[in-house]
Amino acid sequence: MSTYAIGDIQGCFEALNLLLEKIHFDPAQDRLWLVGDLINRGPDSVEVLHWAMGLGDRAVTVLGNHDLHFLAVAEGHVPPHRHDTLDELLAAPDRDELVDWLRCQRMIHAEGGWLLVHAGLLPQWTVEQALRLGGEVEAALSGDDYRDFLKHMYGNQPDHWEDSLTGIDRLRVITNAMTRLRVCSPAGVMDFNYKGSPETRPKGTLPWYEVPGRKSANANIVFGHWSALGLKVGSRHVALDTGCLWGGRLSALRLEDRQVFQTPCAGLASSRRLQ
Repeated sequence: MSTYAIGDIQGCFEALNLLLEKIHFDPAQDRLWLVGDLINRGPDSVEVLHWAMGLGDRAVTVLGNHDLHFLAVAEGHVPPHRHDTLDELLAAPDRDELVDWLRCQRMIHAEGGWLLVHAGLLPQWTVEQALRLGGEVEAALSGDDYRDFLKHMYGNQPDHWEDSLTGIDRLRVITNAMTRLRVCSPAGVMDFNYKGSPETRPKGTLPWYEVPGRKSANANIVFGHWSALGLKVGSRHVALDTGCLWGGRLSALRLEDRQVFQTPCAGLASSRRLQ
């Protein structure tokens, strides 16, 4: 039995099938860890969600910013973005079932010496604390008041963690860190505007995984979200968003031996900018 972590799929079902063939995925024996952003911007989001739902307990899914965006759009709290490809999902006969399944997925997952999160962790958080905090957001999303959480989810403030945070401010910081974080200050102040490569990051910021003294530094963390970073296999962290949507590759990591598998993707017009 093997466990494969797969980077941001974003509705690219054809590339996903090619990757599954390449790794010889056997749902009777193997497991998948899906790093979030299953949907949006690619052409086949409905197919990807139906596939993921059909895997049952053979897959672990953490939520990404595009997954949460769909939930907010579906509830009417925000309009679709110009480059979204959510129409088919929004019009699907089983739309409510898709929404309910997606909102009951995880924000963060730890097992077998690995931790899975879509974007990153703030430097103040231990793994144990991050798991508890992720559970708070999971409870808000899966609970009866999930629409109220989605209504107030968006926003860039607060932009840093404080243990005293409560209510929606607390949930928003947790959500933003786990689904949107790329760079932050050494004190953990998040910069949500920067989407480029680490080499051209804003002055005074660092990639979240390079912050000195980060309390989760001893954890093996696999994440996605940062397509400009590309594949990065570090001693304690692995980045798997390799820009499939934009004509790059779709990547998988076999957790047992850290072997990487990739398949090329057709991508979209290079003039379209990831948002």
